[in-house]
Amino acid sequence: MESPDAFLETLQQSGLPPLRGGRPTDEGFRASVVSRDLGPLRLTELVTPQGECFRDARSARATDSDLWQVEVVTRGHVRAEQGNSTAVLGPTDLVLIDPVRPVRFASSATTHVTLLIPRDSLRLGEDDAARLAGERIRGDRGPGALVSSLVRDMARSLDGFRAHEADRSAAAVIELVSVMLSARLGDERPVADEILRTRIIGFIEARLSDRDLTPAKVAAAHHVSVRRLHKLFQDQPLTVAALIRRRRLERCRADLARKGSTVAAVAAGWGFADPAHFNRLFKATYGHSPGARVSNDCARTVNESAARPGEDGG
Repeated sequence: MESPDAFLETLQQSGLPPLRGGRPTDEGFRASVVSRDLGPLRLTELVTPQGECFRDARSARATDSDLWQVEVVTRGHVRAEQGNSTAVLGPTDLVLIDPVRPVRFASSATTHVTLLIPRDSLRLGEDDAARLAGERIRGDRGPGALVSSLVRDMARSLDGFRAHEADRSAAAVIELVSVMLSARLGDERPVADEILRTRIIGFIEARLSDRDLTPAKVAAAHHVSVRRLHKLFQDQPLTVAALIRRRRLERCRADLARKGSTVAAVAAGWGFADPAHFNRLFKATYGHSPGARVSNDCARTVNESAARPGEDGG
């Protein structure tokens, strides 16, 4: 867009935490705002001219307290100041921003992506959040490089996701961001049980279709023993194995409610290698076989159509 007024209006409607600053000049103005959602995540790619902007206590909204903001630079350079930290970012670099705390940005003409993440999904403690906010995270190596590349690509490739696919993909992205932040902290002390358990659940949700997903594999991925893993879930409603099984069954049940999928294909797609075992589990959980559910849904559709005479012109 070539109008500063149109840009500011679009920016206000994008859902991003608000910023204040000088009005862009009309001369040579080039800017754009493109927002996309992936489950609970929102990605906004912004092309912005050179300038400065800030957020103070008066600008913050109550809803911003539910979010974390990750900025990823694609082109140009950005200087971000929050708290006692200053991050000078070049292409691929990232920074974590707390939307409810004052922040100031100064940048060249840039392209960057803002990723908004539900605050409770990262489970950052106050001390860790204070250490991370406003700190540059390198986007050319380690977990930072993986997240940077993924977020920049996601900003333009979020079409064609079904709801459950979007939720699974979002859980995987959140898990990668958690790994990146942990690496940036460089903290070797044990992770709080609640935080670790949340990360493990996100890991499981993102890999339910993996037939080899077992408690042992989950434990190895999080550098804990199987015994430690079981202890983490001992006061939870489900054990790790039961959680994997229940989440898979829920995904199967949702897919079977849609047309065009056989029971065998749905079961295999969610990690059930043995159809007979899947049928027994499904019936024990929901009180009927998966095939009966498909048949009942088809019969209900036929009955509903028959109960609406005249829709075909008769």
